[in-house]
Amino acid sequence: MDFSLTDEQELLLESVREFCDRYFTEDVIKEMYETHTMPDEIAEAYRDAGFGLMGIPEEYGGIPADHVTLGLMIEELYHSAGCNHILYQNSLDMLDICSFGTPEQIQKCVDAYMETGWPLCSLSISEPGAGSDNRSMTCTAKKQEDGTYVLNGQKTWVTMGAQLPYTIVVAKDEDPARENGSMSLWLINMDREGVSTAALHKIGQQCIPFCEVYLDNVVVTEEDRVGKPGEGFMLLMKNFEVERAFIVAEQLGLAQAALDDAAAYANQRIAFGKPIAKFQMIQEKLTEMEIRVQNTRNMLYKVLWELDNGIPVQLDSALLKRYGCTACFEVGDMALSIYGGLGYTSEVRIGRIWSDLRGNMFGGGTPEIMAYISGRQVAKKYAE
Repeated sequence: MDFSLTDEQELLLESVREFCDRYFTEDVIKEMYETHTMPDEIAEAYRDAGFGLMGIPEEYGGIPADHVTLGLMIEELYHSAGCNHILYQNSLDMLDICSFGTPEQIQKCVDAYMETGWPLCSLSISEPGAGSDNRSMTCTAKKQEDGTYVLNGQKTWVTMGAQLPYTIVVAKDEDPARENGSMSLWLINMDREGVSTAALHKIGQQCIPFCEVYLDNVVVTEEDRVGKPGEGFMLLMKNFEVERAFIVAEQLGLAQAALDDAAAYANQRIAFGKPIAKFQMIQEKLTEMEIRVQNTRNMLYKVLWELDNGIPVQLDSALLKRYGCTACFEVGDMALSIYGGLGYTSEVRIGRIWSDLRGNMFGGGTPEIMAYISGRQVAKKYAE
């Protein structure tokens, strides 16, 4: 095993740190959380630095990058920024488009990103009655006599859905029945007739707006289809494995920022005549935090290495999401405890990080669903 980084990876991480030091000042972050958005200047600078093009095929103007390198970049991006922003969303969106889209759709997304610095599209997957239970989706695409399709349904927890010009919708083909597993993906302009949104208000991740998307007799054509008919759900499930690893990389970066702050504060805070870092209970918290960070990091880069080497990760990605997101939230929770009452104010960033970490436990699959996926795979693994 080789845990060393290449010279190129070291330079990449240094560039990420310099970028975050310049653009993610505490004043800017506080404004982002108050206004529920991010300045265009940051999105444009991120694009110009090439970070958002990493992993996109070179023939479309992208920068080749393996999964390990992408994970390193994402982890440092959130560690150095110390806030839950939207920048790596383009990596997730382009992962789907590049995997399943037509050359025209891929180029369209790249061109839009290069023009604005923002991703072209959001992902509309979950529904009010179908979050973890995806087979209970009722959004449908029904074919008409003229060859077009009509979409009807409601999507929820759509990240940046009201801010980005397009969304990728997963809809059942023809029949909303639970037994129907045939689903397709559609790339839809948010300005199209019949599309509307309503904002969702969260207790964390305040600079990333979420919304509900309503589809009322929205007409689409074959040109709007992403991937093959009937395979939309399976396509999404495959890329969920990568998404889960990237979410954990984001979570790990935030947890490391929380640990940085808590350890520094413990060395500075004087109580009963000495730094609180001298007290056994604080030392125990710092120890448990470090263990969780190191364990999550080791699991994360093992999964990313497996992805780069074509090794199936259905089990390992679910184990990673189950353990990593929970462990990182626990790091944030212990960091808040070390700060005490100060951590529960807006004077320091630990409360913000704590609430952001909690939200990431839901995205990409809840801990309970990850246990369901993992449990079946573990039983199968040892039965063999």
